[in-house]
Amino acid sequence: MDNTIIKASPEIRYRAELEQLAQHDDKPRPEGWRLSPQAVRRFILGDEAAGIGRKFYGNDALVERAIVTLMGNQGLMLVGEPGTAKTFLSELLAAAISGDSGLTVQGTAGTTEDQIKYTWNYALLLAEGPSERALVPAPVYQGMTQGKLVRFEEITRCPPEVQDGIISIMSDKQLLIPEWGDEGRLFARRGFNLIATANLRDRGVNEMSAALKRRFNFETVLPIADAEFETTLVMQEVNQQLAQTATRVELSADVVRMLVTAFQDLRQGQTGDGVQVKSPDTVMSTAEAVNLVMSAALRSAYLGDGKLSAEDVASQFWGVAVKDSADDRRKLKHYLDTVGRERARKDKHWKALVKIAGQAE
Repeated sequence: MDNTIIKASPEIRYRAELEQLAQHDDKPRPEGWRLSPQAVRRFILGDEAAGIGRKFYGNDALVERAIVTLMGNQGLMLVGEPGTAKTFLSELLAAAISGDSGLTVQGTAGTTEDQIKYTWNYALLLAEGPSERALVPAPVYQGMTQGKLVRFEEITRCPPEVQDGIISIMSDKQLLIPEWGDEGRLFARRGFNLIATANLRDRGVNEMSAALKRRFNFETVLPIADAEFETTLVMQEVNQQLAQTATRVELSADVVRMLVTAFQDLRQGQTGDGVQVKSPDTVMSTAEAVNLVMSAALRSAYLGDGKLSAEDVASQFWGVAVKDSADDRRKLKHYLDTVGRERARKDKHWKALVKIAGQAE
């Protein structure tokens, strides 16, 4: 893999594993799938005996249900709090099933039907009329013609009329192109389906219609509850990112565990021993923990001694974890002044977090 690429897609990042699975995959597979459902499961959840690493940490049964959903006519809707790896899971599914995770619609308030279905090269349109050469295919058009999965990110951010534009596609598995007259009917090839994601915190932006909801099977991706499990995941992800940039930093499990514990306390609204705390509006997710530890690791590599310390984490705490919310700052300051100071009496890492983060605030 080219290490100059900031973020490689899963089909590039895990190419060797996908090829290995394909070579030894003798199980039945749905038409249009690159791998069998069993191989897709092994790719995502790992197979230690075959040297396939686990990529998604969470509910294994959810992954199995997602695979089964994509074999049928219903689309897959992944919902959950921000930072719970909904997008990553959709990428892994698309890479394993279709060999391509790049057919993506990014939902925004400005997303139009043209960006979902197709548009026109207007120079050719004027010169030749609505010919096939003049048509510019969008992700859904490409997914239907190629028999591949299409990913629709943050679908609830799109206006309702745009959301409703995919109801007929999901129901009939065909796309009408009125400009082509009687021949303007595109039928989806086997292997086509839709994986959508929706952020629970933004659910009220553009609520999905009941008709559209019926076209999807919903799966909720929950935050990781096990602190040790989350600590391992954060360290693994940060080490991978550091390796891609050829940056050497010695991570400390104790320091990362301290941060993960703080994030879990704030995310759940109480500590492990039952002390109630105020949860900030800022997303205290695993993804944010990875971002914070990565920033701290880079600080250690270029401004420190190359060994991740609590001081490195503390110096990045406010900027990464709190953003610009004054109310969140008060909540986190209260957390550090109460829970943090109590733990600081017995743990040097918490002592550094309370001291330095407090000074930065």
